Amino acid sequence: MPHVMPTFDSLMNPLLEALFELGGSGSIDEIYEKIIEMQKIDDELASIPHNPEKSNLTEIGYRMAWARTYLKKYGFLENSNRGVWALTPLAREKRKINPKDVVKKVREADKEASRKKLRKTSREDEIELADNAEIDNDSWRENLYQLLTNEIAPDAFERLTQRLLRESGFIHVEVTGRTGDGGIDGKGIARIHGFMSFHVIFQCKKYQGSVSAGDIRDFRGAMVGRADKGLFITTGTFTPAAIKEATRDGAPPIDLVDGEHLAEKLKEFGLGIQTEMIEKVTVDKQWFRNL
Repeated sequence: MPHVMPTFDSLMNPLLEALFELGGSGSIDEIYEKIIEMQKIDDELASIPHNPEKSNLTEIGYRMAWARTYLKKYGFLENSNRGVWALTPLAREKRKINPKDVVKKVREADKEASRKKLRKTSREDEIELADNAEIDNDSWRENLYQLLTNEIAPDAFERLTQRLLRESGFIHVEVTGRTGDGGIDGKGIARIHGFMSFHVIFQCKKYQGSVSAGDIRDFRGAMVGRADKGLFITTGTFTPAAIKEATRDGAPPIDLVDGEHLAEKLKEFGLGIQTEMIEKVTVDKQWFRNL
């Protein structure tokens, strides 16, 4: 098992391999889990946080994000608004890349774009790319992460979870958090298309770091015989072992929602997240000509 943190460029070919294994496309979580599995990265290494004060990303997750960004600029990946990444026809044809070539070409293209922008705005100082620049304009995620982990109280986080589940279609959602109850914070009934329903017990954990397999086992022990499914929500992340434990064969299933997924859901339902759309005004010349 690797015990050395891989560089972002060394993750490029494993990322492509993971997508081929996934059938050509996959969510960020699916890609992450597949790379961890294929590269045999141990739990300890996979759990190292990137910057626990600002983000819930692990260091490997952060470097994978850079690998995706470079491969997209290189023409090997594309992504949708729903966070699904896919191989391009070029990637399917070539299958592998030389990481040094990718880094060189992308950085040269970015520098040229910066020079053009500087000339256009008549600025004289050239901006050099920095490896610690923000990825995918995700500053709002950092703000949300710091707010949830450092500023709101645990009971407020439980109420936020309750509201989120209701917005997602759950009914009879109750916050029941009691000390010594195995980490159970609440319960509710999930309804599917108005026909099917099942009882769910949930735990919501404000956390800076990774939830372990032991936490999942403790939660499952508390939920057995009391619900059809479990739901574990955290502002942090889950270790690879925790993810495997949640879907272990023969054990009651537990769905996992990490900080990234939580942020997306809050954004989707507009719970404390506002998305501003830029208005674009165009003139329909044909309309005027038809007067």
